Amino acid sequence: MSPILILICFIIYTSLIFLISRLTVRRKAGNQAYFLGNRNSPWYVVAYGMIGASLSGVTFMSVPGLVKTEQFSYMVLVFGYLAGYLVIAKVLLPLYYRLNLTSIYAYLEQRFGYYSHKTGSFYFIISRLIGASFRMFLVVNVLQIFVFNAWGIPFWVTVSLFMLLILLYTFQGGIKTIVWTDTLQTTFMLTAVVVTIFIVGKELGMGFGEMIGEAGRRGYTSMIVTDLNDPRFFVKQFLAGMFITIVMTGLDQDMMQKNLSCRNLGDAQKNVLTFGGILIPVNLLFLMLGAVLWIYAGEVGLELANTSDDLFPTAALQYLGVAAGLTFFFGLVSAAYSSADGTLTALTTIFCLDFLGLQKKPGMTEERIRRVRYRVHIAFALVVMMVIIGYGFINDEALISKLFTIAGYTYGPLLGLFTFGLYTRRQVHDRWVPLVALLSPALSYLLSVNSEWLLGGYRFGFEILIVNGLFTFLGLVLLQKKTAP
Repeated sequence: MSPILILICFIIYTSLIFLISRLTVRRKAGNQAYFLGNRNSPWYVVAYGMIGASLSGVTFMSVPGLVKTEQFSYMVLVFGYLAGYLVIAKVLLPLYYRLNLTSIYAYLEQRFGYYSHKTGSFYFIISRLIGASFRMFLVVNVLQIFVFNAWGIPFWVTVSLFMLLILLYTFQGGIKTIVWTDTLQTTFMLTAVVVTIFIVGKELGMGFGEMIGEAGRRGYTSMIVTDLNDPRFFVKQFLAGMFITIVMTGLDQDMMQKNLSCRNLGDAQKNVLTFGGILIPVNLLFLMLGAVLWIYAGEVGLELANTSDDLFPTAALQYLGVAAGLTFFFGLVSAAYSSADGTLTALTTIFCLDFLGLQKKPGMTEERIRRVRYRVHIAFALVVMMVIIGYGFINDEALISKLFTIAGYTYGPLLGLFTFGLYTRRQVHDRWVPLVALLSPALSYLLSVNSEWLLGGYRFGFEILIVNGLFTFLGLVLLQKKTAP
């Protein structure tokens, strides 16, 4: 692919993003537009846009590559997602709307106190800085290897450029802009998958039905793993999917901020349930893409330089022609933007409201809040940029994977805190809550790495999140006050 052609396509896509930003913020946006989109976002637009935000670059590249070793077992996790969205729609969203929350962690202050509130907010910031930066690193690193290295552009310049562009189009509009830019990003990501499947089918001389049949004959479509000790055991997968959704959507400011921008609770519930239902065929598409790419790789002798994550970019950019390459490029750039824009807005919101308390401070006018928000927004853009560049210097896939796993552990304390708050009426000694939130992930990690000899060969998968939340819950039980609830 010609570097000039790639540059032109990048400019066109970025121009579309800025056009949407311009249309959604026709004049200087207020703070409520930034934080909650003036609670005026159409639910169906939010639902569609959240597809791209939830998939990110990890799904875009990793899920197709997993098919060779894990087949379609990932779908059991996705079915668990749907159960999690039911909990969000029926339990969490009514709570958030009833309390009229902007930051969802403000609930913890109302329920337990100051330290619980700050603990929840802190864990979200750490989770998002590690997780979202890692997702963006994966995407930008592929673009760097396959595209920008050819121009001699250093990695830190590529990262800085992306963060500058994201900063510019989210600077004023915040969530009001992101709700609409997410729709564009979702469209390009899904288009990339569908078009690539069509192109691969044409190369193989197969129709869609024939590709499904061939994938089945090769064993790629197998979903159910019945080995109890396997991390992909179907019961563990389903429960893990359910709880991953509850914490990484229902207890995540980035995802919930979009839901809270809907006009009312009913619209927000329709958004979540519709979004959850759409994710099933969307993830099936990604798995089907992986199956046909592995079939194609076997036919043409495609060899991967590193890991299975390279399957999609290698096939699209080096084997399938210009159309597939451009389609992949647009999808990948969409994934890069969607990994960072919502995160940047959510981090700014949490820091401004939960740590600086801007809406509670006396004498804070709309203009003063806006000025502080601008500075915080820029500061977080710089922090995210430095973390992504840091991943590039580490250059160790095993260590980076561990960092990403650590980010997953930080959601356990949020699960325990919200569960205890919702399903008990007891108060706790608030000042000791941060200690419980530190010990729970540590104990979960120790249990996970030693589970095979402690539990007779049992290996934890994603369900370690549930154990983490349980440790936090039990810790809060020990901290509960003896006085009447």
